Amino acid sequence: MKARWLPNPALTLLLTLIWLLLNNTLSFAHLLLGLFLGWAIPLLVRGFLIEVPRVRKPLKLVLFTFKVFYDIAVANIHVAKLVLGPRSHLRPAFVEVPVAIESEFVLATLTSIISLTPGTVSAGLSEDRKTLILHALDVPDSEMLVAEVKRNYEAPLLEIFECSPT
Repeated sequence: MKARWLPNPALTLLLTLIWLLLNNTLSFAHLLLGLFLGWAIPLLVRGFLIEVPRVRKPLKLVLFTFKVFYDIAVANIHVAKLVLGPRSHLRPAFVEVPVAIESEFVLATLTSIISLTPGTVSAGLSEDRKTLILHALDVPDSEMLVAEVKRNYEAPLLEIFECSPT
């Protein structure tokens, strides 16, 4: 159980560490100031922070992170070929992807991964948060893109984090 006087201990430590790194010093005064800022900032913004679900499979999260980095590198090469090639090879489209994720954090993670991957961007979310609208630079088959997003990103995120799918 979290103490009310320390709303987010991990964020407090992270902000303190960032403060010390930014100041490039380990002086006692900066450590105290960093601890104060690390305590005060989470306290002031706690109404804006979303709940992060517990990681159920940490090793799978590490492997998933490497897979996302690999996908980003491959997508960079694919987009470079598309952009440098003939314009007729481009098949841009908006695609609706039904999502089973309920957690705000995990949904934000999914949309961030999609937007970080060159050639795709999360363009919107339906009001009921059940449909994600993507824009892709090259969509030969929209159903295949939906299947790839669900298989490569949504399913692992649902497995890694403790969040219930719909």
